[in-house]
Amino acid sequence: MSLRNPYGHKSVFEDKNRTQNPTKKKKRARDTKGTLLNIWKLIDEKRIQLIVVILMIICSSILSLVGPFLIGHIIDTKIIPKELNGLPQYIILLAIVYIMLSVTSYIGSFMMVSIAQRTVYLLRNQLFKHFQTLPVAYYDQKQHGELMSRMQNDIENVSQVLNSSFIQFTSSVVTLIGTLSIMLYLSPLLTLLTVIIIPIMFISLRWITARTSVLYALRQKQFGIMNGYIEEIVNGQTVVKAFSQEKYVIDTFNEKAKDVREYSFWSITFGGLIPKVMNYLNNLSFAIVAGIGGILALNQTAGVTVGVIVIFAEYARQFTRPLSDLANQFNTVLSAIAGAERVFDIMDEPSEKDDKEAQDYQNINGEIEFEHVEFKYDPNQKVPTIKDLSFKINNGESVALVGATGAGKTTIVQLILHYYEVNKGRILIDGIPINKITRESLRSSIGVVLQDSYLFDGTIKDNIMYGTPNATYEEVVEAAKKANAHDFIEALENGYDTVLKGESGSLSQGEKQLISIARCLLQDPKILLLDEATSSIDTVTEIKIQEALDTLMQGRTSVIIAHRLNTVKKADLVFVLSHGELIESGSQDALIEQQGIYYHMLNTNDDEQIKELN
Repeated sequence: MSLRNPYGHKSVFEDKNRTQNPTKKKKRARDTKGTLLNIWKLIDEKRIQLIVVILMIICSSILSLVGPFLIGHIIDTKIIPKELNGLPQYIILLAIVYIMLSVTSYIGSFMMVSIAQRTVYLLRNQLFKHFQTLPVAYYDQKQHGELMSRMQNDIENVSQVLNSSFIQFTSSVVTLIGTLSIMLYLSPLLTLLTVIIIPIMFISLRWITARTSVLYALRQKQFGIMNGYIEEIVNGQTVVKAFSQEKYVIDTFNEKAKDVREYSFWSITFGGLIPKVMNYLNNLSFAIVAGIGGILALNQTAGVTVGVIVIFAEYARQFTRPLSDLANQFNTVLSAIAGAERVFDIMDEPSEKDDKEAQDYQNINGEIEFEHVEFKYDPNQKVPTIKDLSFKINNGESVALVGATGAGKTTIVQLILHYYEVNKGRILIDGIPINKITRESLRSSIGVVLQDSYLFDGTIKDNIMYGTPNATYEEVVEAAKKANAHDFIEALENGYDTVLKGESGSLSQGEKQLISIARCLLQDPKILLLDEATSSIDTVTEIKIQEALDTLMQGRTSVIIAHRLNTVKKADLVFVLSHGELIESGSQDALIEQQGIYYHMLNTNDDEQIKELN
């Protein structure tokens, strides 16, 4: 395997700038100090519990230092002189020390796990909550699988560090200070020989981590890309099979998996050097202490005895072991920091916020007006998606939007929902600029029925109540009856308590749309936005859907992306769109009389032509 960047011919280390491009990433996402500070803010509420954990760690670390000192003392005062008087008491004391060591270690670990899990719980909840506040435009630019990776994998890496690395770090610091103090007390000369290896350790560690930090960041990014692709293919599996693209998606996945393998291999390989180097230096230190200490003990110089050598060798091991432990944890910490940065990168994204002057309007009547609206999804777009669009829909009127794919029909619906801000012009609801109405009050007055009706995992009753959680069972049934959904729901084994799983289980597209219409009826909105289903629906179900839509549209301002001529005929107005412009508008009779574009659409191939243009 070559140390190559899968995006080109540079070394993976040279690819560092690609992940730190200031046009792609915020500065804070590369700020390790800022990331750790954000995590600390989540922990801070458990400050007292954390202090107890630190005290337990300090106690266990001190107790771990007492044991070797007692053993050395026993060797010099009891074993070598063959003085057995008082030996049992020393052994009992040593046993008590190690029992207390185990108890304090367990208490510290138990409480730290509690703190860690609460912190991760808060982090995951904050991230999910922030997901709900992000604008639709953000999701347009992201793969869902990548966002799932940040919610799951990246946060789990943080959890792993909090569960183990914090205790390891604190314990190592206390142990280092304690062992160094005792070693200096026992033999300054041997201590000097032991600490000589520290600069070598840090130089080695810095060289290795300079490479692993880049590799771990790239690995996390590639995991997100791979997970995004998996989620996309799982959701589109029927399309993959319909077009016999199994081999293509497998090959594409293999390429993405190779990228993950490449970065994982090199990050783990370089990270694995750390414990190997540390173990070698530890053994070297032990050999120096044993060799020099043995010579000093034989010559009875510098106050070194056999007991001192035994104690010092153990403390030398305890001195270098924390350095090894910290080095071994370093890979986990790097991975967690990379994951936490990706999480906080999302949380730094601006939320969808209402205008400061926006107010709640609970009694919206349903009048919609566009005044010279221009809109681009991307500011760099040369040609706007919507161009100088003006129209007015009176309260209670129904409008059918027709036009070819890309004409701007769906965009109009999304702008009415205030998913995006317009670039020019303005949109008014009941004469009020849309940005002066809070999104919550606006959207609570709008009912949406999409052609691909999305139903959540749960019962049919729960799905109908989705927008109206306080509705009674009787109101749910009444809404279903009006939507012509009651009969087929009752025919199911568990009726309204039937649990829907995995893209709504065995329900047909038509049945799903009837449930969606029932959900909208229960909400009782003032404005209805409808995207007719284009999929094949049997004649009986289609008649039921049309009857349900007629009921739904009564007395409501309705904007329909029309795919069927029958729907267009029933609309009060028809808007003919082309490339974001309104090229014809009026009643169907008026447009036919004009003998313009709409007239030629009808005469070309009636219903099939409208489907083709949409």
